[in-house]
Amino acid sequence: MPKPVVPEEKRRRRRPTRAGTVLSERLIVETALRLLREHGGAGLSARRLGLALDCDPSTLYRYFRGMDDLTLAIGDALIGQALTGWERTGRWRADLRAIGLRIHAAYVAHPQAAVLTANRVTGRAHELAADETVLDVLRTAGFSLEETVRVYHAFIDQTLAFAALDAASLALPSTAQRADEDMWHSTYARLPRTTHPRIAEAAPLLARRMVNSAYPTALEMLLDSAEGRLRAGEGRHGSGSRGRGGRRG
Repeated sequence: MPKPVVPEEKRRRRRPTRAGTVLSERLIVETALRLLREHGGAGLSARRLGLALDCDPSTLYRYFRGMDDLTLAIGDALIGQALTGWERTGRWRADLRAIGLRIHAAYVAHPQAAVLTANRVTGRAHELAADETVLDVLRTAGFSLEETVRVYHAFIDQTLAFAALDAASLALPSTAQRADEDMWHSTYARLPRTTHPRIAEAAPLLARRMVNSAYPTALEMLLDSAEGRLRAGEGRHGSGSRGRGGRRG
């Protein structure tokens, strides 16, 4: 049975570690992000964290119930980084676009951590704040509750799916990344029109576009679809219901 997590105010060390630091959840998460960046997912362990923090590995379990709990904290920290500095404009498309691009950017900035956490539901403060914000932006824009949940679902899953896809590419060794990018020139661009006419005609454009993330384009397509449904709903029902949305169940 996992040990209960000790409240923050009771778990701080009375004495600094030999390196002169005082442990905290934030410091552990930041150190874990650094280890993931330097060693990948296989390099994240309680033992390696203990060495990096100059503490006994068992001390970490005063802050987290286990390594999976730490993984959830890492994912929540990425969302927190994404929301830092974001300000609401009152224009729902601009606000959702900014949130989506910020979350995507925060994950691809830490590709190894993104691969580890993009498919997880943390239930922590930053994730809840992001969910509440997205739902409220949609409800305030005039989406019905059903449409709000529909667009929210597509928006957040699309954002995290592209973040995971793009992060997985960035997490590859540099030689593998270059080989994948070169494939558009070495193979696709050389296919004959007699056997692959559509690829052949699109090859120059594919070579330019496929090495970049399609997330900004996909995001605009989703926002276009949502705006169309919002206008259609207003045409049928007037200005629509304006209220505050709930949280994800």
